[in-house]
Amino acid sequence: MPLADRYGRVATDLRVSLTDRCNLRCSYCMPAEGLDWLPGEDVLTDDEVVRLIRIGVERLGIRDVRFTGGEPLVRRGLVDIVRRTRELDAGLGISLTTNALGLRHTAPALAAAGLDRVNVSLDTIRDDSFNTITRRDRLTDVLAGLEAARDAGLTPVKINAVLLRGINDDQAPELLAWAIDHGYHLRFIEQMPLDAQHDWSRAQMVTAEEILEMLQARFALTPAVEPRGSAPAELFEVDGGPATVGIIASVTRPFCGDCDRVRLTADGQVRNCLFARQESDLRTALRSDATDEEIAQRWVVAMLGKRPGHGIDDPSFLQPDRPMSAIGG
Repeated sequence: MPLADRYGRVATDLRVSLTDRCNLRCSYCMPAEGLDWLPGEDVLTDDEVVRLIRIGVERLGIRDVRFTGGEPLVRRGLVDIVRRTRELDAGLGISLTTNALGLRHTAPALAAAGLDRVNVSLDTIRDDSFNTITRRDRLTDVLAGLEAARDAGLTPVKINAVLLRGINDDQAPELLAWAIDHGYHLRFIEQMPLDAQHDWSRAQMVTAEEILEMLQARFALTPAVEPRGSAPAELFEVDGGPATVGIIASVTRPFCGDCDRVRLTADGQVRNCLFARQESDLRTALRSDATDEEIAQRWVVAMLGKRPGHGIDDPSFLQPDRPMSAIGG
């Protein structure tokens, strides 16, 4: 049975958060002191994570699994979870969203376990800007992690960058030139209202149009020929290709009508939208001896409540209680 909503969309892409913990303190995500992490007993065990993925793959039509966090590399069982997920289906797409801090040491093992590729969050290649944004002096480790991922064959290595006004909003062309030089696929993302502090302001957000204008001052950009489909990024060929750059205009040009994603939090809650304010509990069912069929039915019901769009432009919009680090991208 498919994970369909009332608007004809079918979820085939599962985002699995493995932890809400992170070893960076990015200013647009959480305060400098961090957050109150989930208690250990609330977090799904490795076996529970794999069981839910199996139910999604075998019964609900899931074809792609992306592991997220927090920072998924801090999850001790990550490599084994990837290996067991790969054993479910050789044709399953398996990817990882990470800050790359520990990737230098784990990329070979992840590749051997069956991971296909990685998305790395990196907003700048300048030490001072990196330290300001992340509140950590770890840029060298991130760059080493990117190289390790590329060398391990976890390609294409994609980079997700957020521009922050007054901090790195002058660095878009520089970041793109560097990414092309290193063979990485760069995607700029509009900052979304998912910070723990609830400080997001649309007036302060660097928009997709602004990003395009900055890039076009240095590069010739033409819309890519390949169909976008349900992918969030609008792709542009750079200087005639083959390199491309993506713009993910989540706020100003939402793509909710083509959404094929469903999210599972580290504590076993289904979120049918990144901006959902309600969740559906699968952990209790898991720990109450529910059958696979019963859990699958709960999951199907959870998708029926998905709204037509995230509603950021609606005057009644309320930011989710959970920040991005606790939801999982």
